[in-house]
Amino acid sequence: MKAVRVHEYHSDPKIDDIPEPTLQGPLDVIVKIGGAGVCRTDLHIINGDWAEAQNPQLPYVIGHENAGWIEAIGDGVTNVAVGDTVILHPQPSCGLCLPCRRGRDMQCENAFFPGLSNNDGGMAEYLRTTARACIKLDPSTNPADVAALADAGITAYHAVRKAVPDLFPGTTAVVQGAGGLGHIAIQALAAITGTRIVVVDKNPDALALAKQIGADETVLADGNHIDAVKDLTGGRGGDVVFDFVAEQGAELDAWQMTAPAGSQYVLGYGGTFTAPTLDFVGGEKNVIGNIVGTYADLTELMVLAQAGKVTLHTKQYPLDAALDALHDLDAGLVRGRAILVP
Repeated sequence: MKAVRVHEYHSDPKIDDIPEPTLQGPLDVIVKIGGAGVCRTDLHIINGDWAEAQNPQLPYVIGHENAGWIEAIGDGVTNVAVGDTVILHPQPSCGLCLPCRRGRDMQCENAFFPGLSNNDGGMAEYLRTTARACIKLDPSTNPADVAALADAGITAYHAVRKAVPDLFPGTTAVVQGAGGLGHIAIQALAAITGTRIVVVDKNPDALALAKQIGADETVLADGNHIDAVKDLTGGRGGDVVFDFVAEQGAELDAWQMTAPAGSQYVLGYGGTFTAPTLDFVGGEKNVIGNIVGTYADLTELMVLAQAGKVTLHTKQYPLDAALDALHDLDAGLVRGRAILVP
């Protein structure tokens, strides 16, 4: 099969012909990929940012936002059958350790992470994962239309879901960065909270899209955006600020836009957060980190998606054009999410 593989860091991946994956355990499934999202994390992987944390053996296949059709199942699989349309939680979990018992899939003590750990991902024609990662979809669903919800979607939804108690009517949520994750968060906020939504981005096209999908106010990130957000909030800032950028100083902008007793949710990464401890004490502010959401988060998000309340804005590329998709993402040329279609 064809697959997009990283051979060395700081260099473009290659599109290789490699053997198809095989079943390795009774709960394994093989998925024929119908769509694989292209994520900014893939750019970080290529740059070697995840090498120490995940230590994959090169070369390996990237791609952690995947949906498709069940091609084969292990002897112990009962929740899906060959031919089912599925979206895949990005990190298969064991279900037996204490974090799993508490519903914290991403802290599973025995997990593997196709596309990040030493396990091939889904920028390929086929992927091996486990039955615990699979969520069945309506057979009419086009996997390419929903694939990016498997990571970008649940990461954004997970943060919004945690913040719901603080986003009652009369509050303001600020979304910094209206790209692949941010445009999903905007829709989730509109669907499940009563908050006013203010979106900050440096790209006017991204702001135009944000307005179409639920933003109440938009602010151009032109150096005056902190003051603009404060003007819109009576000088306070956002009760919750979702930072989908968190690099090149944006993480500090988000802090300045967070109201007293408010919370800054950090979803992007690459920067360094520093703030005077007096700001924490005097302002009683919170900084909350976020990783990919849980299996339950993904099931809830798919309810919203199949009801038309959360829609992915995508640009599709054939698998052979994977490098074009990665380069376009890096250059800021993708509105919403790039999707590879084998």
